[in-house]
Amino acid sequence: MSRIFGGNERMNLRPRGWRPYHAATGVLAIAAGLGASELAAALVPGARSLVIGVGDAVIDLVPAPVERAAIDLLGTADKPFLLANILVISAVVGAVLGIVAARRPAVALAGIALLTVLGIAGELTDPRSEAGGVVVVGLVYGIAAAAALLGLRAILVRGARTSAESVTLSRADGPVARPAPEPGDPTTVAVGNRRSFLKAAVVLSFSAGLAGLSGQFLAGRQRVEQLRSLVRLPKAARAAAAVPAGASLPVDGVSRLFTPNKAFYRIDTALSVPNVDPQDWQLSVKGMVKRPFSLSYDELMDMPQVQADVTLACVSNVVGGELVGNARWQGVLLRDLLDRAGVRGGSTQLIGRSVDGFTAGFPVSVAMNRENAMVAVGMNGEPLPLAHGFPARLVIPGLYGYVSATKWLSSIELTTWEAASGYWIPRGWSREAPIKTQSRIDVPKRGVKVAAGTRPIAGVAWAPTRGIEQVEVRVDDGPWEQAELADAINDECWRQWKHGWNATPGNHTITVRATDGDGRTQTAKRQDVLPNGATGHHTVLVEVQAA
Repeated sequence: MSRIFGGNERMNLRPRGWRPYHAATGVLAIAAGLGASELAAALVPGARSLVIGVGDAVIDLVPAPVERAAIDLLGTADKPFLLANILVISAVVGAVLGIVAARRPAVALAGIALLTVLGIAGELTDPRSEAGGVVVVGLVYGIAAAAALLGLRAILVRGARTSAESVTLSRADGPVARPAPEPGDPTTVAVGNRRSFLKAAVVLSFSAGLAGLSGQFLAGRQRVEQLRSLVRLPKAARAAAAVPAGASLPVDGVSRLFTPNKAFYRIDTALSVPNVDPQDWQLSVKGMVKRPFSLSYDELMDMPQVQADVTLACVSNVVGGELVGNARWQGVLLRDLLDRAGVRGGSTQLIGRSVDGFTAGFPVSVAMNRENAMVAVGMNGEPLPLAHGFPARLVIPGLYGYVSATKWLSSIELTTWEAASGYWIPRGWSREAPIKTQSRIDVPKRGVKVAAGTRPIAGVAWAPTRGIEQVEVRVDDGPWEQAELADAINDECWRQWKHGWNATPGNHTITVRATDGDGRTQTAKRQDVLPNGATGHHTVLVEVQAA
């Protein structure tokens, strides 16, 4: 052959443009499988979405530094980003399988079988899943994907081109016509078949999307939201203290005293928000107690409730970060539940368990003695939003969320530090994690341009359970100047502050630091969020322009 056509020539027996069509068969097959599995997951008891199952498995398996970096980079967008990546990777794998299926359909079917097994394995790690339901959903995925792949492939290879079309042999002195491949060549795509394929692709895409959306609808989120909308919080036996008139400062851009529920940060390990039916939910108190018991949602709501204004913070919050918020919580005091159970001597740790398997542990002494430690059912005057733990969660003032703030709470277990560890502890985080004294500059924002003249510098500072006694501001290398503090609500809430600044033209660095109620001023030493929270002073660079 090389003597005839030359050493640089090659034979091309495949018509141009065939690969995109076969790649599309794989992508559409994966979509069909996912859509069918979403619908099956909603209909089969004990099953959940394979995509969510794989995502949860990834979250559990990913090394702590990688997970921390994702939270630092993406914040509350980390879970949508993970889901998007799973879908993109699935599409890429599907495209490869589609191309492989053109000549080796058995190999492509084996690939789908492998994906099915991996999906089932990932979903079986979820404590909410049952093996039978997971296997059924996995089989639905595999069968739907395989059927779609073979069906679309059959359309493409049906009636391969004959003498009406030809292919080209590339050679140094120009193309030479050669007969087209024999009818039935799986890599050929007849023009008429392309039209049939596109029609089938549209129908399949619509069907897969409809199935997926139907599955999401039937999965219960709408029903749980409807049930939540019917809940009315009872009148608290102990209402929150009145908010002082001077607790909010009149500065545009400063963080609101109470963070709106929709703006409140959410960092947790749940890839999808658990949809917990309050009619089926129960809270158990067990472990090292004399009288273990369980409560229904109605029974919990009938217990005496309290309100408390408490600031929560995530340990992943970098200096000056947004993973902190303040809210008015309502619920049942934790010590009331523990008194009813009767805590046995020797118990040192309280473990909160979520319906999705997450665990967080903190000292029993905190649960018994911290005034506003509670099982919360309300947030800012309404039932807990689904994303923040409905129907019930733990709120423990003064502790980072990873050791205390169990959402979608299912059980409270009294144990010891030696017998159990919370989810994050084996991943390199500290066992005990009091929230560190921090302050943040909200106004002006980093990198903004402001006009010269008297300008406000303002923000918030927090040290839950200790309170904020002083905030100081420094511009460039000047002296620390005391800022004006808003009136304090209590020692568990953040506190607004402001400072008048005579801004002169040029670039300036503004720094803030706070002193808590114990007289400790936050350190300037920079520390990463791992293992127990970041330290350092928040600074912003501002450009001042001549008026």
